[in-house]
Amino acid sequence: MSVKFGTDGWRAVISDTFTFANLRLIAQAIADFVHQETRDGSEPTVIVGFDTRFLSDRYGAEVARVMAANGIKTWLSRADTPTPAISYAVTHKKAAAGVMITASHNAPRYNGVKLKAAYGGSATPAQSGEVEQFLERNLADHISPKLMDFDEAVAQELISKFDPAWAYYEHLSELIDLNVISKGELRVVADGMHSAGRGAIGEMLARTRCDVKNIRHRMNPGFGGIHPEPIAKHLGLLISTIQAGHFDVGLATDGDADRIGAVDALGNFVDPQRIFALVLRYLIEKRGWNGRVVRTVSTTRMVDRIAAEHALELIETPVGFNHIADLMLAGDVLMGGEESGGMSIKGHIPEGDGILMGLLLLEVMASADKPLHILVEDLLADYGPAQYARTDMALRRPVAKQDMVVMLVEAAPSAIAGVDIESVQTTDGVKYYLADGSWLLIRPSGTEPVLRVYAEAENDERVRALLDFGEEMAAKA
Repeated sequence: MSVKFGTDGWRAVISDTFTFANLRLIAQAIADFVHQETRDGSEPTVIVGFDTRFLSDRYGAEVARVMAANGIKTWLSRADTPTPAISYAVTHKKAAAGVMITASHNAPRYNGVKLKAAYGGSATPAQSGEVEQFLERNLADHISPKLMDFDEAVAQELISKFDPAWAYYEHLSELIDLNVISKGELRVVADGMHSAGRGAIGEMLARTRCDVKNIRHRMNPGFGGIHPEPIAKHLGLLISTIQAGHFDVGLATDGDADRIGAVDALGNFVDPQRIFALVLRYLIEKRGWNGRVVRTVSTTRMVDRIAAEHALELIETPVGFNHIADLMLAGDVLMGGEESGGMSIKGHIPEGDGILMGLLLLEVMASADKPLHILVEDLLADYGPAQYARTDMALRRPVAKQDMVVMLVEAAPSAIAGVDIESVQTTDGVKYYLADGSWLLIRPSGTEPVLRVYAEAENDERVRALLDFGEEMAAKA
């Protein structure tokens, strides 16, 4: 068995590669890693959670059994729960690591393992590499995973079930201003997408004067036949619910609630790029916060312009929240985020959190006493125009990333659709910066067998021209 952790853990197709047998092998490698991390004599403790996917609860229990057999105290979530709640529980209970059974926004046939470090964020590439090395060693030496009877482990208090939600909610209450949100008396549709974040936003708003309607908040391992990713093509029900009921805003979280998407009162999708910029501007101008601003290579440059106007340092990283987490751990990061919807702020764990960002967006709206579409118009007037789109191209064959980068750099023209290319960057894939402020990025996904093509420009026509060029180039890779 060969396992390589991507930008945020390991994912595979259920009953194909993602099996109980393979999960036990990975859990044993994680247990070995935990013992290595607690060589200082601290008690080895692990938090285990799971989402709403097929068999996720059983997979979570199986990981707990392996941990218990290795003498590791395990806190197992009583029910499906958001990834940010599990990550916060790692820090709250001072655990050595966390394991979340989820495939995040991937299709229902997938499941996965997210490994969380003691600081409450995704494990570093080095830490994930250590788990991979333990796995390879165990396979080479024919070391079988240890496994303990579940009821016996509970009786010995090696496994304890718990609810991570309330400590997490209490922490969120320290990061958002529920009084401001309450004064806004917003009418909100919370779209759980049948996933682990179902009900969370409504539970947080129960103490406010907001009117909340929950949709897709029942467990459905098939997610109603869609990918649990909060992008426009999956939010038809949310859009129609808002329009039919004249709601102020809709908030949707992905499969494990570490990403966010929104819909305004007119039924327009508000992507994470604009949410990032709106919240960043609010934290700077209304709360008076400062610090470094971190974004991934695929994220809007409106963030750059906001940071520049307020004399804040802007740092660009490869795709993957783990890169943002590294900088947050180093300190003095006001806000960090990526185009896929994973974002976090100062004072929070270094982890993307769709629930937190949805609540902050409500605070932005309530504080300004303006509809979301007006706030977006104001943002674009000040820091735009900025239209954005992404295309995912299924790979016909494996792509060696370095070979692709060399080809795309060498084949770079002097201009795209009549606009000069000013520079070419290879931080993660290949990114073309153009003279009019637009950009085009081509990179392989770290979690799926697809090649992603991203573009941002001043209008949809220009974005389409960039994407057409990018897709043509990507097809050659």
